[in-house]
Formats: sequence, structure tokens, C-alpha cells
Amino acid sequence: MSILIGVITTLAFTLLIISAIGILRLPSALARQHAVTKAATLSLSLLILAILLHAVHMGWSSDWVVKLSLLLGFILLTLPLASHTLARSSLYEEQNR
Repeated sequence: MSILIGVITTLAFTLLIISAIGILRLPSALARQHAVTKAATLSLSLLILAILLHAVHMGWSSDWVVKLSLLLGFILLTLPLASHTLARSSLYEEQNR
């Protein structure tokens, strides 16, 4: 189980590094935002999944599992919505110059 948790954590941090490189390399603000939001949502989800697996493996109380599950749902719901709202705002601002 520890190996699986380590692999998931490594994958999450690798995605965060790729996301940071995307910020530096992509040409436009919308392209950067798109890449970063996708990678950040996936990497944070993987990191929370690894913590959830660790919590179950170590026998933590069920409160931790519930709280981490709620946090995962909140992240999966809000990050894409916030990115979409910012992108629409940016396009609206660009069209009305």
C-alpha cells in the first residue's frame, strides 16, 4: 500500500511541475489558464486520493475520510468553475475594448 501511495504522490507532484512549466511556456493567458487548471485539478485530486489511502491504511478515524472526500468534491467542483468564469471574463474584457 505504501508503494501505491508513493506512486500516486509522485504523479501528483509531477503534474504540478508540468503545470508550472505550462505557465512559463504557453503563449496566451487563456492557454496558460486552461493547462494550469486541468493539471492542478488532477494533481490535487491525486494528492487527496493518496492521503485518503494513507488514512485508511493507517486506521485513522472515519472523520478524516469524510472530510477528505468532501474536500475532493469541493476541489473538483470549484476549480473548473472558477477557471471557466475567469476565462469568460477575460474574453468579455477582450471583446469590449
